[in-house]
Amino acid sequence: MKILVIGGGNMGMTYAQSFLRSHITNKEDMMILEKSPDKAVELSKKDIGTVYGSPDACFQNADLIIFAVKPQDASTLFETIKSMVDKQQVFLSIMAGVKIETIREALGVEKIIRAMPNLPAQIGMGMTAFTSSNEVTRIELVMVQNLLNTTGKTIYVENEKAIDASTAISGSGPAYVYYFMDAMIKAAKEMGFNESEAELLVSQTFKGAVDLHNKNNFSCEEWIKKVSSKGGTTEAAMNCYADKNLSENIMAGAKAAFDRAEELGRVKAAVK
Repeated sequence: MKILVIGGGNMGMTYAQSFLRSHITNKEDMMILEKSPDKAVELSKKDIGTVYGSPDACFQNADLIIFAVKPQDASTLFETIKSMVDKQQVFLSIMAGVKIETIREALGVEKIIRAMPNLPAQIGMGMTAFTSSNEVTRIELVMVQNLLNTTGKTIYVENEKAIDASTAISGSGPAYVYYFMDAMIKAAKEMGFNESEAELLVSQTFKGAVDLHNKNNFSCEEWIKKVSSKGGTTEAAMNCYADKNLSENIMAGAKAAFDRAEELGRVKAAVK
């Protein structure tokens, strides 16, 4: 199976490297399309397949095409490649907000998979939600899921709207975690710890808390109760968070991300 990754950014390269590292494909069958000449030269030195600056020499050779570009670039990309597509090719898009129907109308293709990965995919700890058009066969879907699994865990969703929801939760989620971590690190430094001490205290606390949660069946609310004691330090922090409506504000932030994902999807990328 020949794979063409369009876009040599973080996620495009994460996919290419993960596929090769897992031996699910090889360098001879891996192609990268990067429009920036300087970046294309840089990528050529990484030994991750053949790098192209134009789709003319590579697009029609691919069995699977991965769209790993910004959603704002979708219209230009579709205009460039629409005359080259083959209906037997499978298209995997990780462009936030760009609907399956938009891709179908723009390119006249049928086998479309839409996925939303996140940044921890770079270390094989990603979370990806994906869905597909009805024309994608079971074998093709399993093939693509196996590829996605090389970057972490995956979940298939029937309703495409859930992809926008996963964009707001798991896609943008690492930034929420880093935001909270950053605040805790700043608090630790104000309390007298140096930078490295504060980083270790916070990062290990997050890692330990998540691992403990995953190895047991307690809910987050139950874990909070286990950590808290009446009149204790944790209760003081929880009461402060409740007074400031922190939970509601976090939920509002996720909703804002969801609304933006839907807004991106309403921007018609189809090319007449």
